[in-house]
Amino acid sequence: MAPKKRPETQKTSEIVLRPRNMRSRSPRELEPEAKKLCAKGSGPSRRCDSDCLWAGLAGPQILPPCRSIVRTLHQHKLGRASWPSVQQGLQQSFLHTLDSYRILQKAAPFDRRATSLAWHPTHPSTVAVGSKGGDIMLWNFGIKDKPTFIKGIGAGGSITGLKFNPLNTNQFYASSMEGTTRLQDFKGNILRVFASSDTINIWFCSLDVSASSRMVVTGDNVGNVILLNMDGKELWNLRMHKKKVTHVALNPCCDWFLATASVDQTVKIWDLRQVRGKASFLYSLPHRHPVNAACFSPDGARLLTTDQKSEIRVYSASQWDCPLGLIPHPHRHFQHLTPIKAAWHPRYNLIVVGRYPDPNFKSCTPYELRTIDVFDGNSGKMMCQLYDPESSGISSLNEFNPMGDTLASAMGYHVLIWSQEEARTRK
Repeated sequence: MAPKKRPETQKTSEIVLRPRNMRSRSPRELEPEAKKLCAKGSGPSRRCDSDCLWAGLAGPQILPPCRSIVRTLHQHKLGRASWPSVQQGLQQSFLHTLDSYRILQKAAPFDRRATSLAWHPTHPSTVAVGSKGGDIMLWNFGIKDKPTFIKGIGAGGSITGLKFNPLNTNQFYASSMEGTTRLQDFKGNILRVFASSDTINIWFCSLDVSASSRMVVTGDNVGNVILLNMDGKELWNLRMHKKKVTHVALNPCCDWFLATASVDQTVKIWDLRQVRGKASFLYSLPHRHPVNAACFSPDGARLLTTDQKSEIRVYSASQWDCPLGLIPHPHRHFQHLTPIKAAWHPRYNLIVVGRYPDPNFKSCTPYELRTIDVFDGNSGKMMCQLYDPESSGISSLNEFNPMGDTLASAMGYHVLIWSQEEARTRK
């Protein structure tokens, strides 16, 4: 079923953390109760076909009272608390702040839906967003100045990948359906074309960049992956998948480690130092459905994959060929919807992903809302859900800024910035 377009207002509304055990009530009846943070224990676990743990989810988890972070750090300094316990305390403290998250700002700059977004690596209030029409907006929402806007070609110009240049943040890399992967500045100048298809039948669907090894990698719609250096020299061009390469990701800690995701229902892991052909992958991770994304955790030790229907997987470096956990989650694919992709929090072991309620999904309830869900990366338990009654569309892309305190969401034509209510009051 196609998602219905709902009218949006310019008024910024309060978001809510919603319990999931509400049955047979209308959305209007649910909204007052959605203002409370409720929790429910996780359901029983069961095992998947590969004999790996499937995390059964029944609702947001009850958070224990937050301990003093200062006290925990002091105990660690005295040798009485391990570093993992400190990290867990910090994560727990952050989760308690999510009940105060609200929409700080909202923008609708495009005439077509948003298709990609990237946070500035050093400026925590600046985000770049690309659209299906090829438009790109650089938005510093911390100031009232007009955002920088680069006009695209319109139909056929969809921005499929967007990355700031780590060596010069006044520039960015973009892959597009226009048939190029290129380096541009925010004045609209194309500085270098790294890959070009020269045909309307082939376009580029994904890209990633490594500053330490000075490499650019991009994938196209027929299964090819191209590796180049930042000077534009092509190192190799190989067909690594049978169908479209939806996502490419270089490991942030071992940049010779590459993950590629495809609609051929596989994710493959490669050692760039040993690539000789399509069969030279280190691991092939089969999925039940086409895959939208595969991204490494900030420490490089885990891999998060999102399929095109109802499953999120977490793989670990200890055993890449078997998922550490499987999270059932409705986010089915629809042609006129930007593909939903789960993402890691940059500092904590948390996963954020938009929900597209599916009446055929086992745990679907009547009037289920289109929330943004946050999961624990270790247990697979849902920790909370964010929802705004006046911005109730499907949030396809959700990413925290590098500091981890602000969330950007792409919801149809809109770009939403979520932050703590206290931060909103200060501004």
